Amino acid sequence: MISMNLRLELLRDQKMHHHPHQLPPYEAMGLYEQPKPRFIFKMPRVVPNQKSKYESDELFRRLSRESEVRYTGYRGRAIDERRMRFVTDCRKGYAELSFVPTGTNLQLYFNANHNPYAQEQECDFDKEHGKVHLRSNFIMNGVCVRFRGWLDLERLDGVACLDFDEGRALQEDAQLAEQIESYNQRMADSKRMYTPPQEAMLRGPGPGPGPGPVPGAPMGW
Repeated sequence: MISMNLRLELLRDQKMHHHPHQLPPYEAMGLYEQPKPRFIFKMPRVVPNQKSKYESDELFRRLSRESEVRYTGYRGRAIDERRMRFVTDCRKGYAELSFVPTGTNLQLYFNANHNPYAQEQECDFDKEHGKVHLRSNFIMNGVCVRFRGWLDLERLDGVACLDFDEGRALQEDAQLAEQIESYNQRMADSKRMYTPPQEAMLRGPGPGPGPGPVPGAPMGW
């Protein structure tokens, strides 16, 4: 009876200390592969052919025509407070606007510092009485564009459009080409580093007893 109880205790201890999902060290080592280099490819800021997309995309075609825009900031506030905040935001260098026909909302950023030597002001309260003229360059859906328009300071609405920014597009295209070239070069270098050289496959098992050099191999092997 004592012997039977001892065997039951031993079996219970084995079950309590047994981990079915834990592999022995020599088995677990086989699950890991040699680490390989990781190359992070940043998401491109622009599409490969910006001008073609700007001219063919339906949204850009509609936004390229002058249409109604409205100030969308602080919608729940009184109109007097919204007028004050709109002017304050513009002088700080940003504005929340929306193209009414398409419902396209934009967060514009521009240079609000009045430079007397600049040909065109990005935020101009002096060009036309009771209005502010705004210009802002940004990337939308992978295309470099320029917001150009004005808003009435009383009604907080106006007219604007999006033009294709060809100068900025050329700069972004050059950066994209450099980015792709750098990525391709790193991938080629990685393949050369981690692909076994052809010579090692032709040498055979190495020095010692065994087959001799590969027929036709160059001298000095």
